[in-house]
Amino acid sequence: MEKEVMIEIHGLSKIYRLGEIGTKTFQHALQSWWAEKRGKADPNRAVDHAPENTEFYALKDIDLTIYKGETVGLIGLNGAGKSTLLKILARVTAPSKGRLDLYGRTTSMLEVGTGFNGELTGRENIYMNGAILGMTRAEIDAKLDQIIAFSELETFIDTPVKRYSSGMYTKLGFSVASHLDSEIMIMDEVLAVGDIAFQNKCISRMRETAKEEGKTVLYVSHNMNQIRSLCDRCIVLDHGRIIFDGDTAEAIEHYLDQFSVENSRMDYRQEPRPDWLTDTRMRIQRAEYIGHDTGMFKGNEPLRIGMDLEGYGEIRDLGLRIEISSAAEQRLGTYFLYDICDVHAGDHIHLEITADISDFTDASYHTVYCFFVRDNASTNLNIDRVQGLSFTHTSSVPASKIRWETNNWGYLSLNGAEVTRLEKK
Repeated sequence: MEKEVMIEIHGLSKIYRLGEIGTKTFQHALQSWWAEKRGKADPNRAVDHAPENTEFYALKDIDLTIYKGETVGLIGLNGAGKSTLLKILARVTAPSKGRLDLYGRTTSMLEVGTGFNGELTGRENIYMNGAILGMTRAEIDAKLDQIIAFSELETFIDTPVKRYSSGMYTKLGFSVASHLDSEIMIMDEVLAVGDIAFQNKCISRMRETAKEEGKTVLYVSHNMNQIRSLCDRCIVLDHGRIIFDGDTAEAIEHYLDQFSVENSRMDYRQEPRPDWLTDTRMRIQRAEYIGHDTGMFKGNEPLRIGMDLEGYGEIRDLGLRIEISSAAEQRLGTYFLYDICDVHAGDHIHLEITADISDFTDASYHTVYCFFVRDNASTNLNIDRVQGLSFTHTSSVPASKIRWETNNWGYLSLNGAEVTRLEKK
């Protein structure tokens, strides 16, 4: 039996011109045109704009066919073009070149809260989304109880959604997208927000809609456990091009291979700091993973980081926060190391830190290194803050092992980080 095509893409590219702003008022357009006619500089162009005709391909020459009932994962490092491709499929933005054909109605969740009117209640937003898909009120009524029950928001369904938390947005948005009558469902990392139990429930629902209802599902995630659990086909993007399309397990191997030596060390000597960071008594110079040429850690393997610091003033009891975020930039948790050492002007300090990441799920993570001191009121005062080394953890640890606790530093209760070596010169 011949497969039914739902998405067909030929020679698709998305090009951005660096240094240009994509939208102008009519007045600004006239000003720019008149300046060009007189050979003058564009008054609406940024001072530090890129050279003329500098083009950036977010996607380049994409050819892709997706069939009815497939659950397809899209994976790749940040900047690979995943979200751009989904925005084109969802008709949020247009391709610069090529052809795109969709054979069915599409529901999408590209960002938390997309498609909701904040002034309307949850119930009213369900009706609005159904109407956008061309459903009658009777058709929406028939699905309403299922949508509300799945979202677990019965108590708040008649509350304006502008009062919802990000987790509540996710629950209602996913429930609407998965229950209304559409043939294609597009999801972009939205399940990174919300509790583990609901994430698992959503994965099961997407699998069910594909197998039993014949929906086509496209799903972007940096969580390889979710991709492995859901997808029967997976596409790997790299710098706007498809580098692999096929078996999910093989695709994940390609994705993990993308981590190179560049992910194992950083030089911060010329790295700009945030404007608000005015304390200059100490600066981190370098960081690298110890014993690793890549940022991939497996199973119970600990995260081992070497850091070089330089002192420019007097600091007593230097501390360090290692803040961990998901690839979707959701803060997950923070390691705290207190009273590491004192710092004096002229000191060259080498630290080695070991952190237990055995409970982390199979996914990619971002870090921030923030050095601090505590004042007399035990408030942390930041000394230096930089983007840390990213890493990927691969394991078969079930999600239930993760300890979720809501607090200011993320949702994971992180323990087990310690300074394992300290040298001063």
